[in-house]
Amino acid sequence: MYVDHLTLADYRSYPAVDVPLASGVTTFVGANGQGKTNLVEAVEYLSTMSSHRVSSEVPLVRAGCERAIVRAGVRAGLEDDRRILLELEITPGKANRARLNRSPLPRAREIIGMLRTVVFSPEDLAIVKGDPAERRHFLDALVVNRWPRMAGVRSDYDKILKQRNSLLKSLAGRGRSANRDDPYAASTLEVWDAQLVRAGAELLEARLDTLRDLLPHTARAYAEIAPTNNEAAAAYKSAIEIGEDWTRQALGEALQAELLNRRSDELQRGVTLAGPHRDDLTLTLGELPAKGYASHGESWSFALALKIGAFELLRADGIEPVLVLDDVFAELDSTRRQRLAAGVVQAEQLLVTAAVGADVPEMLAGQRFLVGGGEVRADD
Repeated sequence: MYVDHLTLADYRSYPAVDVPLASGVTTFVGANGQGKTNLVEAVEYLSTMSSHRVSSEVPLVRAGCERAIVRAGVRAGLEDDRRILLELEITPGKANRARLNRSPLPRAREIIGMLRTVVFSPEDLAIVKGDPAERRHFLDALVVNRWPRMAGVRSDYDKILKQRNSLLKSLAGRGRSANRDDPYAASTLEVWDAQLVRAGAELLEARLDTLRDLLPHTARAYAEIAPTNNEAAAAYKSAIEIGEDWTRQALGEALQAELLNRRSDELQRGVTLAGPHRDDLTLTLGELPAKGYASHGESWSFALALKIGAFELLRADGIEPVLVLDDVFAELDSTRRQRLAAGVVQAEQLLVTAAVGADVPEMLAGQRFLVGGGEVRADD
């Protein structure tokens, strides 16, 4: 899978730009602030409807404009001539609109999965050093990359959680009497419990399956990037008990039991205290947790190994994602640059951004564009 053409209108810093792309390596070179990351971010957004840089859509639209357009031609593969045209219209404050081969899709979310990407950027250091939300986001993004329909499950879970929290907040401070004195509130809470358990168990199952499959690829990638005696590993951390041979039904039953066990606390605090939204990953190097113990270089290598592991897992699933390395090589010494390049050169399409072209190893020579002054031009 690769993008053969990218067109932007009023996206970030670009009034309009058209960039012809090809399989293999493409590098965008330009000084900081010139818009090279905007190009790869647009590819990512078309793939996932999310950005590794911002959580709001407002910055994606050029100042003074109402909406932005991202359009890309996507080839199925090197030996598959099928081509689709994807288009996303981003309008902050309103529902986005998506088109496939110029035909509107019923919901913009349906575009997710038609283009698969794995993006690594300096912000990904937060997967190792940041809050649990960063690690949940990483794992959920990979889940959706493997099974695009899980984007709907994740969205449903968030909506159910919001409604349940709203009900709990209205009952906050009444403790156990809320169930005893208000049968309607109790029955309503049971309805939201059932829905949360249904969506939560499905999301948990997908996360656990994905983490299990990811770990061997991540450990191998870390050993290649930063060979040491410390193995990179991870474990899923949850308030519910997870057996070795988990099933969706068993996970649902465990989540249901934990919700009942925490009911009094939830009614006092007005918030849902158990579920995938509170889970975490414990990342370790050797016997020590990476967070708080790993050096900056080790943390950076671990984050990179997680993303390369995600890339390799998707390939093992039969998916050839577009791999994006956004301003990555400047953070690595020459040895790690070469090791990373050797590990990713086989990507069907690799998009690289760099402030200094010389930072990109020679083995990644390919198509190159110079970015500056609002223009993207081929480096002939």
